[in-house]
Amino acid sequence: MAEELSGRVAVVTGGAAGLGRATVERLLEDGARVVVADLDRDTGESLAEGCGPEVRFRQTDVAVAEQVQELVAFAVEEFGGLHLMVNNAGIAGVMHTSLLDEDFADFQRVLSVNLLGVMTGTQAAARHMVANGGGSIVNLSSIGGVQAGPSVLAYRASKAAVIHFTKCAALDLAAHDIRVNCIAPGGIPTRLLASATATAGPEAEEINKKIRAHMAATQPLGRLGTARDVAEAVTYLAGDRSLHVTGTVLTVDGGTTAGQKPLRPASAS
Repeated sequence: MAEELSGRVAVVTGGAAGLGRATVERLLEDGARVVVADLDRDTGESLAEGCGPEVRFRQTDVAVAEQVQELVAFAVEEFGGLHLMVNNAGIAGVMHTSLLDEDFADFQRVLSVNLLGVMTGTQAAARHMVANGGGSIVNLSSIGGVQAGPSVLAYRASKAAVIHFTKCAALDLAAHDIRVNCIAPGGIPTRLLASATATAGPEAEEINKKIRAHMAATQPLGRLGTARDVAEAVTYLAGDRSLHVTGTVLTVDGGTTAGQKPLRPASAS
């Protein structure tokens, strides 16, 4: 495969693990140089060291606008530019079974990371791209922001807002040759899911198993997705194959948001 992103520089927030790590690894395969941003210094530094000289790590809290701006400046200083910004960092918050039980204790943190972090990441990257020929910005939402559902309500609201913000930013920045798109993953077991159920204590793993089984059972495509599936979508939106694509939401969900999985009648004997 040709290195489609050779010579280009990317920033991936939340890049030390999960969807972010898979995205970093996939971008490297296509020839990009990558700055990994994450709160987890140990994991992030270990990843950067293992990937070699084409990767740098920058500890960043995306909820703090100044740190996001410093992140972009760091990428430009280290690699000479910025062509792709992947706003992937996100948190689930605490899972409550009903709105009636929700205490909204983590509301500000969830919105600050999941929404404000995407907005400031888009802004900081665009400020550089405007003066340097454009670029691509990819924001990570979720099918939880596309379809309504119970529990993790702040998370769902933040991800829905990411979708709308992405479309607004795409319109705002199109004149500068900056494309802004959104990916909405679903049906992909991640550390984010585990963190949402962690407060369930000893029952957490059993809850996670049931959720994964439900994902597989309700998707039109029977297999669970992987972080690599999402990384492939990011790579498409990063490169020249998607030059005429902006303001779109690409669901990577095994067909979940397309509709209910059809029931298959038993074969006649």
